[in-house]
Amino acid sequence: MRLFLVAVGQRQPAWADSAYEDFAKRFPPELRLELKAVKAETRGSKTADQLMAAEAARIEAALPKGVRRIILDERGERRTSVQLAERLKLWMGEGRDAALIIGGPDGLHPDLKATADETLRLSDLTLPHAFARVLLAEGLYRAWTVTTGHPYHRE
Repeated sequence: MRLFLVAVGQRQPAWADSAYEDFAKRFPPELRLELKAVKAETRGSKTADQLMAAEAARIEAALPKGVRRIILDERGERRTSVQLAERLKLWMGEGRDAALIIGGPDGLHPDLKATADETLRLSDLTLPHAFARVLLAEGLYRAWTVTTGHPYHRE
């Protein structure tokens, strides 16, 4: 199974890229974490709806067919590490890939949100995109370790 982190924004600080890569390389071959960064729409005289629609089109193009869509949203489901591990186990049991989708500065277009299989919240705080990528990669790695009994996570 592959987990895709599909995120708007191609340039992140070096520390964020390094931290993300550190967690991504820890996943086993049977559960790969792959980043698909899509270009943010150029800000200017466009409305937020126009910006989100353009970014949604890029996200759609980056998503593999048939992938489970997990939208990251401030109103998404709150999950503990153990609960995320239970979801991950369910996703793995389904046998289809999963994409976790992070929007741009204006968020995700409502039409894209409507295609979600589920929504997930990382925090009650608004997070910079660089933090969100790292936090999500670490959270997914932690969830995988819980499913395998690895000692990384402690209760």
